[in-house]
Amino acid sequence: MAAQAKIGIIGGSGLYKMEALTDVEEVSVETPFGPPSDALIIGTLEGARVAFLARHGRHHTLMPSELPFRANIYAMKQLGVEYLVSASAVGSLKAAAKPLDMVVPDQFIDRTKNRVSTFFGEGIVAHIAFGDPVCGALAKVIADAATQLNLPDVTLHRGGTYVCMEGPAFSTKAESNLYRSWDATVIGMTNLPEAKLAREAEIAYATLALVTDYDCWHPDHDSVTVEMVIGNLQKNAQNAQDVIRAVVRSLATSPPPSDAHDALKYAIITPLDQAPEATLEKLDLLLKKYR
Repeated sequence: MAAQAKIGIIGGSGLYKMEALTDVEEVSVETPFGPPSDALIIGTLEGARVAFLARHGRHHTLMPSELPFRANIYAMKQLGVEYLVSASAVGSLKAAAKPLDMVVPDQFIDRTKNRVSTFFGEGIVAHIAFGDPVCGALAKVIADAATQLNLPDVTLHRGGTYVCMEGPAFSTKAESNLYRSWDATVIGMTNLPEAKLAREAEIAYATLALVTDYDCWHPDHDSVTVEMVIGNLQKNAQNAQDVIRAVVRSLATSPPPSDAHDALKYAIITPLDQAPEATLEKLDLLLKKYR
């Protein structure tokens, strides 16, 4: 495959409609896990080649539970992506994280139940370490970029816990208050199993979580309108573009080392010389450096 990029962005389609993005090409990728959510857009941003993927499809036609997570991450791997930034709309579980704020989480709680969260199986067993589910080095690049921009009306929160729920319905108030009792910061529907699969693919992964509103625990939640949320989404999209440009500029000049890049080194339990050939072929992109 000719098109290559070391930096990947997964988020809304608005993120690849930047005026600063040049030399743009659309790339259709096939993976052993089927097609990704949409064709990938590859372009030059701040002097670096960057791959963008509209997580829900460019017309937002895929529900969170329908996302082809394995195909999305595998496609990024096929393009040579080493650093993957997830831009994600979230609801806030804390009063301090207000609408339009940004959170760079360092932890996840997985409340999904209908998703395949591993590339492995079919004769090959691997157990990745996931105690620290976000690449700390990449998260720091994102948080530093957002802080230095000093965006109006935006507070940057370094660290925090992202609850990933199944959806598509939002939380009940009882659930929302339960997550608050767990000291969680934000809630969304998409970042798991995304983060797990990125770790298995040895891609550094971190999230730029964009707060659109408070979750239903908040006494003012019932007064939130669709127009308000859409307005915040549009403002968040512009803010996210600004942060992503700064992140790409930093990664292009000084990409940080990441433990994620060797995540499978001690994770593969099955002797690969005993593994089924069909599975070895299917996962060759992930396994070839360990064979």
